[in-house]
Amino acid sequence: MLAVPELPEIRAHAERLDRDFAGHVLNGFRALSFTALKTVTPPTDDAEGSTLERVTSRGKYLLLELSPLTFAVHLMQGGRLRPDTKKSPRPRGGLARWEFTDGRALLLSEAGSEKRAGVWTLPDSSDDNEPLSELGPEADGVSVEALEAMLRSNSGRVHGFLRDQTNLAGLGRRLANEACHRARLSPFANTSKLTDVEVLALHTAIKSTIDESLAYERSREDMSSSKERPGSVHNRGGESCPVCTDKVRSVEYSAYTVFYCPTCQTGGRILADNTTSRFLK
Repeated sequence: MLAVPELPEIRAHAERLDRDFAGHVLNGFRALSFTALKTVTPPTDDAEGSTLERVTSRGKYLLLELSPLTFAVHLMQGGRLRPDTKKSPRPRGGLARWEFTDGRALLLSEAGSEKRAGVWTLPDSSDDNEPLSELGPEADGVSVEALEAMLRSNSGRVHGFLRDQTNLAGLGRRLANEACHRARLSPFANTSKLTDVEVLALHTAIKSTIDESLAYERSREDMSSSKERPGSVHNRGGESCPVCTDKVRSVEYSAYTVFYCPTCQTGGRILADNTTSRFLK
């Protein structure tokens, strides 16, 4: 199953795009699909003739910053933003194209039929603008104290807390699975009941999993696919845990799957594979 690129993939890709396209003058933007452009103000025409000052990221969004406006791009599951050498009038899966005065171009495309990837135009790249205003702090930039305060005020499951972009921006299913495993926490532990030691372990796990994934992405010339991304438990159901050799288990939902190691995370207990996530007796 395709997975939404998370903070490491997005940040590393923004760095590649910044290296290759920053400083170039935009000739024009064109939406190739009526689903691509999510906003009408500021108008995209305002960016014509402006220099792409830099490409950055915020959570799971790529940000193309020009002086009059910023394009925010969310790839969703199957989207990619890549150099477009062919500039076909009707590229396969094409959603939007940025063309520069030197003849170069960037193409936003999306595999599959859902076409959920999209582009927003913002007055600038600040968090004052939707959809960025809905995001919590960058997941690898939050302090232990801030994380503890959020966990204490949020009585829910750790896995769900980590995936909620209003709490921490940039984490998804894979990193939530990996961080819980590395912190030796049940994905269904209650956030408000974590001990100080567990909060510290979770904070350390979030940072280290992001750092390792970011290092891997920076070693590549293009964004990795879901199956290439590093991990100990994510998408490894039935395999041996690399830490303790127990079998990696899963709890499946209609939209996603939680992966965990019973020995490392739940005291050997196996979670019921249903949406109530009760422990098997």
